Amino acid sequence: MLTEINPKLPMRNKAITMDFYLNKLGFQEFGSADYDGYLMVQKDGIQIHFFEFKELDPKENYGQVYIRTDDINELFNFAKMQNVNSTELVCKPWKQREFSIHDPDNNLLTFGQGI
Repeated sequence: MLTEINPKLPMRNKAITMDFYLNKLGFQEFGSADYDGYLMVQKDGIQIHFFEFKELDPKENYGQVYIRTDDINELFNFAKMQNVNSTELVCKPWKQREFSIHDPDNNLLTFGQGI
C-alpha cells in the first residue's frame, strides 16, 4: 500500500531553488542525474521534487507542504541562523508547534511538531 509521498512544487530557476534548499535549509541533492527542468532534494527522511515553470508568478503560487519534525526547536533555530525569513514559532489550537518559510518561488513550507 502507500509508503511515502514526495511533493512536487514549481520553480522558476533551478540554480536559485537548489541554492536555497541546499545552502539555506541543509537539504542534499537526490540522485546522480541532472535532469533538465527537474530537481530532487532530500533531508533526513523526506524528499521534495521541483518542476520547472519559468512563467510562474510567485504572487499567484499557492504551493504548500506541511513537514512534521521531531525537533521543532532545533529546526527553527537552524533556520534563524541561516537568516531564512520565517514566521515565529507558535503553538496552534490543533496541538502543533509550527513555523513557516516561503522559498524563492513563494512555495510555503510549514514545519510542525505535536505538543
